[in-house]
Amino acid sequence: MDGSAIAYRSHFAFSANPLTNKEGMETGAAFGFTNTLFKILEQEQPDYIAVTFDSPEKTFRHHAYEPYKATREKMPEELQVQLPYLRSITEAMGIPFIVMPGFEADDIMGTLAHRGAQENMTSYMVTGDKDFLQLLNDHIFIYQLKKGSDTEILGESASEKKWGIKARHVTDMLALMGDSSDNVPGVPGIGEKTASKLINSYGSIEDIYTNLDQVEPQRIQDKLREHEKQARMCKELVTIKTDVPVKENWGDLQTSPFDENKLIEIFKELGFSSLIKKISNASKETEQAKAEKSSAAAKKTKISAEEKQYIRIESLQELKEQIKRLEKEEIFAFDTETTGLDRLHSKIVGFSFCFSATQAFFVHFPSAQFSSQECWNLMTPILENPNKKKIGQNIKYDAHILRNEGIHLKGIAFDTMIASYMLNPNSRQHNLDALALEHLGIQKIPTEDLIGKGKKQISMLEVDKEKLTEYACEDALTTFLLFKHFDTELTKQNLSQIFNEMEIPLIEVLLNMERYGIHVDQKHLSKLSSRLTQNIEKLTDAIHKIAGEEFNIKSPKQLGPVLFEKLQIQTQIPNPPKKVKTTKTGYATDQETLENYMPHPIIEAILEYRNQSKLLSTYIDALPKLIDSETQNIHTSFNQTVASTGRLSSSDPNMQNIPIRNELGLEIRKAFIPSKKNWQILSADYSQVELRVLAHLAKDPTMIETFAQNQDIHSKTASLIFDTPLSEVSREQRARSKTINFGIIYGMGARRLAKENGISIDEAKTFIENYFRTYSNVKTYFDTQIDFAKKHGYIETMFGRRRPVPEIHSKNPMMLAMAERIVTNAPIQGSAADIIKIAMIHIANEIKKRNMQSKMLLQVHDELVFEMPVEEKEELSLLVKEKMEHAADLKVPLLVEIGNGENWAQAH
Repeated sequence: MDGSAIAYRSHFAFSANPLTNKEGMETGAAFGFTNTLFKILEQEQPDYIAVTFDSPEKTFRHHAYEPYKATREKMPEELQVQLPYLRSITEAMGIPFIVMPGFEADDIMGTLAHRGAQENMTSYMVTGDKDFLQLLNDHIFIYQLKKGSDTEILGESASEKKWGIKARHVTDMLALMGDSSDNVPGVPGIGEKTASKLINSYGSIEDIYTNLDQVEPQRIQDKLREHEKQARMCKELVTIKTDVPVKENWGDLQTSPFDENKLIEIFKELGFSSLIKKISNASKETEQAKAEKSSAAAKKTKISAEEKQYIRIESLQELKEQIKRLEKEEIFAFDTETTGLDRLHSKIVGFSFCFSATQAFFVHFPSAQFSSQECWNLMTPILENPNKKKIGQNIKYDAHILRNEGIHLKGIAFDTMIASYMLNPNSRQHNLDALALEHLGIQKIPTEDLIGKGKKQISMLEVDKEKLTEYACEDALTTFLLFKHFDTELTKQNLSQIFNEMEIPLIEVLLNMERYGIHVDQKHLSKLSSRLTQNIEKLTDAIHKIAGEEFNIKSPKQLGPVLFEKLQIQTQIPNPPKKVKTTKTGYATDQETLENYMPHPIIEAILEYRNQSKLLSTYIDALPKLIDSETQNIHTSFNQTVASTGRLSSSDPNMQNIPIRNELGLEIRKAFIPSKKNWQILSADYSQVELRVLAHLAKDPTMIETFAQNQDIHSKTASLIFDTPLSEVSREQRARSKTINFGIIYGMGARRLAKENGISIDEAKTFIENYFRTYSNVKTYFDTQIDFAKKHGYIETMFGRRRPVPEIHSKNPMMLAMAERIVTNAPIQGSAADIIKIAMIHIANEIKKRNMQSKMLLQVHDELVFEMPVEEKEELSLLVKEKMEHAADLKVPLLVEIGNGENWAQAH
């Protein structure tokens, strides 16, 4: 929180009608400041918080440029006298207060936000200063206080809306045009528009000066050349530092209980009688929220230096002694330290293990006392013993690293990352540092403390032995402690069964899929790349021809005026939107907006241009770069802890986003081929699995009968809704019914249904009413689910997977509507996800049991992809179909469609 900014804002909010205490001292700044603190604590319940202020000393910026901030008016005396109270109030409310001589509050905030982002935390900077736009990314946001009690959250796109530039170029923008509030001169003669144009044309200030001879008009080029030194200095002045030596760690930035007596004393002196009443309630609510978030964190569990024992094993005899101890233990935590993050090629630097709450051991490679092979000869029997249970944090990675050494890790019993996800699937913070801090109150050693970052980063091989020992042992010990905590929580929430029987066995299945990979036809991709490149050039020519001029199609700032000013497309089509949609930077040109103008020929060409450009860059040209040089396969990563519904996701590449239905999607799928001669691809796809799950959960007799009789659900729905004999249902009626069948699952309302089917909203409403009349149990089921969520705060899949839905209690109509969509959809989508996971485990076990050569390659949506020798085609087809169709006992049959061919497209 930018304390200075909040104080100024509060002071001027009361300047027309100043608040005073009985002595006549103005108190508006303190009153507004205090209310803001109460609001943040009550509404946002932050895990960590700090209030920062500028120090009175000169900063490094003043030393670099003496007139820095020289034109600022002196702080009003009425505000200045309140500053000591602001610090006292902050500290009495248990909020950390940070001032650092030589640095501005901006630099402290920037450092803490950057530090949090590196640990995948989400940070909110309470400020109104535009300089902070430079820091915004997926993890860092501005929490802007608006008029009254309103707030606005600004994300990474805020700088684009304000100036039409990316967040990374905010410093370049401010440096070029200057900042009068801080007396940063900028480049004379360059204002906001010119600065934006230069940045969009060339990039950063450094890039602009690299291409200075190309800058037009000449006048601007001359100005830049004349003031180059000043421009570069200005960039230094406006750049918020993110590496300030802030001594406070995350544990120091948690709130403490209110000092109620102190607050009452201050508030009496300032005349804040209304705030005295708030103290006790607010203090209790804050402490209760902290306790609910993490009982362990509330207790502030710490591992003291006296309690912990971190031991580096120096000899084979010591290792043998510890292995004897390991053999007596039922379960132990295991962690590897490696040369990098490449799971297929990184080398092991050492490993740590832990089987008690206070002691951990580390084996470091290379060792002067023994070779790595001698070590593995002793450790492998335990690591490969399925009866010796292992705990890990993202243990799939450690299993990969051991495979690189020829060791097959068996007995995986617990993964703390997956356990965290199971307990809180809405969170994105399942890394070890975040979990240690949240659940144990332990501030772990950051990895960058060991190896640094950026150009100065070193390898784990170069880290001092003592430091690496402490780091590695801390990882193992923390993982062991988290296991103890999460194991209890999983039992409490009835999640142990799905965790132990589904998520843990799935780890090895995914591990084997990742290691094997999938083969890609590079020649096919090369030809496809040439074809699409030509198509994109033709589309570019066609668009320019219709427009009557050449322009950058990818630039919304150039595209908008062409469409809505020059071509006036809003006047060229029937039934156009009533108003041309705009953003802060110009006309809206996103896909949803442009689809409203589809009858115009240029729109179809633009959308196709975008589609083909995206496929070209994301898949066709990207896939060959992902081919492993040793295996000649692509090795995607399958993620168990990303999608809040329970579905698997994949990355590098993301296989889920390859289009299924259109021609280009099929062409991309043709590139995925078997890795061996005389082998084929087999595809097994669940048919309408989510609708079948809905029929089962809703116990709807009409839907159940339709599936039981193997009738087409979309035609049957059309027949019932339109009161038409099944044999006379038209293609249009079936298409509309298909839209609503799937749309209902995802909470589609009348407005969207009307848009997708080209009908009126009244017709769409009637259509939905008829649907729920036809399948009456579906509406009853949805209502029951909403009632359950309101009562319990979460929903469940048919296998017991939970998803918290706190928004179900929101008073905001939009948030509530979103929550109700989640409540109706998540059990269906989550149950379908669970079904395919069960099938994967059963299929993998059976392939191994039969000693078949066939390999499971991919899981995409409701589909499994395999490669097989031709002679195993019939056996694999029957095996896969049987295991998938019997993965769950539903009131309707599960149906799987099997196909095979020379590539994925043929098989599907």
